[in-house]
Amino acid sequence: MPQNWKTYRLGDLIEVNSNNIRKGEVDWINYIDIKSVGTGFYEAPKRLILEDAPSRARRLLQEGDTVISSVRPNLKSFFYSQNLRDNTVASTGFAVLTPKHIDSRFLYYLTTNDIYIDFLVKSCTGSAYPAFSSNVIVDSEVTIPPLPEQIAIASILSALDDKIELNLQMNKTQEEMAMALYKHWFVDFGPFQNSEFVDSELGMIPEGWEVKLLDEVVELIIDHRGKTPKKLGGDWSVTPDGCFQAISAKNIKSGKIVKPDTIKFLGKKLFYKWMKDPLKNKDILLTSEAPIGEYYFILNKTDYCLSQRLFGIRANPRVLHPELLYCFLSSTYGQQQLFGRGSGSTVQGIKQSELRKLNIIVPSMEQQIEVAKTLFEYYTLMRNNDDENQTLTTLRDTLLPKLISGEVRVKDIKQTVAQVL
Repeated sequence: MPQNWKTYRLGDLIEVNSNNIRKGEVDWINYIDIKSVGTGFYEAPKRLILEDAPSRARRLLQEGDTVISSVRPNLKSFFYSQNLRDNTVASTGFAVLTPKHIDSRFLYYLTTNDIYIDFLVKSCTGSAYPAFSSNVIVDSEVTIPPLPEQIAIASILSALDDKIELNLQMNKTQEEMAMALYKHWFVDFGPFQNSEFVDSELGMIPEGWEVKLLDEVVELIIDHRGKTPKKLGGDWSVTPDGCFQAISAKNIKSGKIVKPDTIKFLGKKLFYKWMKDPLKNKDILLTSEAPIGEYYFILNKTDYCLSQRLFGIRANPRVLHPELLYCFLSSTYGQQQLFGRGSGSTVQGIKQSELRKLNIIVPSMEQQIEVAKTLFEYYTLMRNNDDENQTLTTLRDTLLPKLISGEVRVKDIKQTVAQVL
């Protein structure tokens, strides 16, 4: 530990849960609940009338607050408060840490790294919903550098986080542009308004187009329903011993691979037993159950092992370009068909036989090619951003514990970070 670093009671450096909103102070709030928070981010808050808001909507957030879920902290639900909307309020299920005598960004990294989160997990009480009290944070001891070095450390780590966030925002824009292009051409028929239209089972479509079953536009559907690793003489591992990732339905959401810390691994022998038909570029992943209808477009990395609740769908490009099939499956109309053919009272799912019955509008090949080329450019940029984010995340996660413990100093890693930014 560097000599000029000092140990403090964290409660002497911050305030916890100190800024609660009271009814009558404002009319509207922007509410963040536990379900909308992930690791380092939160989804758009819900705009609510304060009088109608849940009683748990009490923690009024300020710029620079660190917000950590006090319930099940092992799920790593936390974020740094910045660019807040007016009257943003968090649930009382969060601990809100307001910096007083510590750099705000440094506080965020100090209290959301794996070591500190493990400390919070071990401090929890209760079995069904394990939670820690705010006193656990207040009374904890931390060893930190002087303020200038806090700011320097936070600057390095936040630069990596900001680049990751920028890539995520770029991907969101690319996804929206791709869907807008697909909708303009193949849902609204914008370029074809002056063309001849003919009737079909899906309504009026441009002349020369067809309506086909999904069964007619695919070459292969990978479906592992009923299979388990143990039946093949092996099992998933929690360590990357074989470097093949085994992804499940919970890892696919809104066109992204999520929750990387829950992905398990398997060795080469079991991978090839399980994946008789390995994935290829432009294959589509679709969740079949719990939840139904989440999707992902495969590019760059293809050596995933699919669990029981994931379809791997390979389009027949001679009939329908895979980019267009992906857009259809992720579109409102495609999702409606998926859920319409799903079954199950407790957990809804869709069987392969029902998936193959989905109706798809198939344009002429000439019209497909023009749009598919642009869509491919969008998706390629998105996957390149994903790859860069993986590199940035690995570097950040490696540097974070070393920087905040003093094992590595800022001056020693500035050049390394600059090379990836």
